[in-house]
Amino acid sequence: MTQIILTADADLAWRKSSYSGNGNCVEVAVPEAGMAVRDSKDPKGPALHFTAEAWSAFVADVVGGAFEIG
Repeated sequence: MTQIILTADADLAWRKSSYSGNGNCVEVAVPEAGMAVRDSKDPKGPALHFTAEAWSAFVADVVGGAFEIG
């Protein structure tokens, strides 16, 4: 998967899932292309940027159960 580290000062609109609530969350933002992901507990920390193709492949794997445990 292609990834780029974004700086903390990147001006993006971050959002987290309405399902989050226990503090173990990630936030996502949509930069010019692809998807950015960061740890919600460390908003000043690094964020990962994924290409649109890499993000689509990840989402397809999640939907397909590729990361199911057990």
